[in-house]
Amino acid sequence: MDPLEIVTLVVRHRVRAGREMAYEQWLQRTTRVASTYPGHLGVDVICEQGQFICVLRFSGASELQAWLGSGERQQLIEEVSPLLVEGDQTQVHIGHEFWFNPHHPKQPPRWKQACVTFLVILPLSLLIPLLWQPLFAKLPVLSGYVASNVLITLTIVLLVVYLFMPKATQLFAAWLEPRGHDS
Repeated sequence: MDPLEIVTLVVRHRVRAGREMAYEQWLQRTTRVASTYPGHLGVDVICEQGQFICVLRFSGASELQAWLGSGERQQLIEEVSPLLVEGDQTQVHIGHEFWFNPHHPKQPPRWKQACVTFLVILPLSLLIPLLWQPLFAKLPVLSGYVASNVLITLTIVLLVVYLFMPKATQLFAAWLEPRGHDS
């Protein structure tokens, strides 16, 4: 799987007041169904002030399209429509451009993106080589300059993309919020 081909579907639903519990039950069923589709890489749900933002990642555009065009999804959207204020709102993002853009069309200032990225990558760049050392000692073929750097870099990239960066952007969301004087 080429990480550049990963496609992110962002679904925004503003739920009618008092219908949140019914929506959350629907959302649990829907994410379960979506997870059965080929190429599904995971889902994150953010809820703030009655708006649910669901971030679904797929391994490619055709896999995402299979979910979007499925009869199951169409039926689920019809079922949830009475619970929604503004209907089903979707956006598609290619690659990992969504890291810093979950809520708003305007991205945070680049220096803030760089700070969060640095905070995520630095500890990993110090820890991951140490974790690989026992294997490098047992298998000298892996301890060469190219092989060891490929394994270490691959480990860091996968951890950043799939585990730490989504959590860090949620943790720093308020600070990352773009403001007129931050740019």
